Amino acid sequence: MTQLDPRSLIAMAGLMAALMALVLLLMRRYYPPSILGVGAWASAPLLWLVASALFSTRGALPDLLTLVLANELLFLGSTVYYIGCRRFLGHADGWRFWGTVVAVTTLAFTWLTYVQPHYAARLVLFTVMMIGIYVANLRFLLRHGGNRFPVRLVEAVIALHIVALALRLLSALTGKAGTDLMEPSLYQTLHVGAYALTVLLLSIGAVLMATDRLATELEHLATHDSLTRTLNRRALLERCEDELVRCQRTGRGPALMMLDLDHFKAVNDTYGHQHGDAVLVHFVERAQAVLRRGDRLGRYGGEEFLVLLPEADAYAARGVAQRIHAAVATGHALDCQLSIGLTTWQSPDDTLDAMLARADKALYQAKEQGRNQTCVV
Repeated sequence: MTQLDPRSLIAMAGLMAALMALVLLLMRRYYPPSILGVGAWASAPLLWLVASALFSTRGALPDLLTLVLANELLFLGSTVYYIGCRRFLGHADGWRFWGTVVAVTTLAFTWLTYVQPHYAARLVLFTVMMIGIYVANLRFLLRHGGNRFPVRLVEAVIALHIVALALRLLSALTGKAGTDLMEPSLYQTLHVGAYALTVLLLSIGAVLMATDRLATELEHLATHDSLTRTLNRRALLERCEDELVRCQRTGRGPALMMLDLDHFKAVNDTYGHQHGDAVLVHFVERAQAVLRRGDRLGRYGGEEFLVLLPEADAYAARGVAQRIHAAVATGHALDCQLSIGLTTWQSPDDTLDAMLARADKALYQAKEQGRNQTCVV
């Protein structure tokens, strides 16, 4: 049976890095550009691949390549992975600091390889570097990554590898780390095996994070209007149905407001559809700013919107309507006038269709009475 010595495990790690780099590169090509960080995540396993190839040729190529460059590329790959996590979550990448670390440690590795060769010192330096970048990444993800499973997986992998590196650092400081990475010992085999497993799992974690983000974006597109970013008609009506089911238990029903921007066709005809779209976006921003936390605004169709006001009586709903009227009458160039039809939940037998019909009737009353007002049915 073939023994899995360090050289074999390094080659295996390189193969896994190559496969995961290919997967991530394809994702970068075909996933939406709004999913940031995938390019950095694809670069990380490529760097790990080159590092693995250089480690595997130790003895055949100069130490500058197989010791200095290989270790720095391994560290650089972990740094790029961290940069990818920061970009993915919308933060600055921090290249200035970590680029300085790479430059300084490269000089230190060169010194410990050619001027004062010392395996244990190189091992301590490299292990401290890796613990540093992993701790930075773990701290960042714990603070900003949220509770999604892919992020938790990456956090767990990083934490476990920090433990493995800490044990390696302890062995190096106590003189039990051996004399060369390629020693066919159980210790070196376990260390390189942990590295190979980490390369695979971190790459899988990156794939899962990007895929999870894609699923979230697709779900958002399926439930939100692409222009105004409010709930679309289907999603809003589902929220209304859920609220009516809930109010059967509490006895406190919602109010519905149907809003229509007055003379909106004239706005499009006079100023163009781009201006009209800007008016719609402006209206949504102003309206959402005055809605209560639990209220839901959605685009019902064209320039018509629907607002769900949970547990709101007619008096409270009128107050919301007044605030919306005031919010779009501030003198801004994109302000507009609007008519509002308002209705409230009548009884446990009331249905969504009946409420929508009453709100629509109230809206037409507002139109017939001169527009730019609220009517209640």
